[in-house]
Amino acid sequence: MKVTLVVPTLNEIGGMREVMPRIKDGWCDQLLVVDGGSTDGTIEYAKAHGYSIFVQTGKGLRRGLSQAHDMITGDVMITFSPDGNCIPEIIPSLVEKMRQGYDMVIVSRYAGKAKSHDDDMLTSFGNSMFTGMINILFGGHYTDALGIFRAYRKDVVDRLRIHEDPRFLAMAEDAGILIGWESKLSIRCAKAGLKVAEIPGDEPQRLHGKRKMEPFKTGPVLLAEIIREFFSLSPKG
Repeated sequence: MKVTLVVPTLNEIGGMREVMPRIKDGWCDQLLVVDGGSTDGTIEYAKAHGYSIFVQTGKGLRRGLSQAHDMITGDVMITFSPDGNCIPEIIPSLVEKMRQGYDMVIVSRYAGKAKSHDDDMLTSFGNSMFTGMINILFGGHYTDALGIFRAYRKDVVDRLRIHEDPRFLAMAEDAGILIGWESKLSIRCAKAGLKVAEIPGDEPQRLHGKRKMEPFKTGPVLLAEIIREFFSLSPKG
């Protein structure tokens, strides 16, 4: 099983300098930085350290991951934020869990004794509400359906067409609204009855810069996407 660690970035030079050196050789077979057009030296940092890098066109995480999909060589891909919210030392446990035959494993900020130190009251409520909706409407068993730190088989993205619906995607992300790659994976894996697990993992506070997600913009669009998924047929796993 080959593993690609996918690191989405947008002006994350401070976090990159502190977090990336903690990722050890041998934890993954490929490290791919997917950059959204950084201007703070993030791209130069990635190149200087020999990371593979893809600079996307247009805005948004889901668009970037879709565009870079063919560059991913691993059977399993891990999405990892270098802003400090994800703990690198959890990567080996995530890989080991995937080796047990799961289609997706999420590092849950709310499982067991894990805690998000980056949440405020609004984001905590939103995560709980949307995770609950996904569980009720699609038969999921998640404690954290929205977290970016997760591993999943690359072919799941193709089989479940996670990067489809370009018009809806472009409309939302051109307006500066982040549409969840993570929520789409959680919803469609649940609908398809794929084998999914969670492992607990804290979410530390962001180290530098500011949070990209704006709850009052993202929440209504995420709600609309959940409703669209509920009334649509999805590919079977």
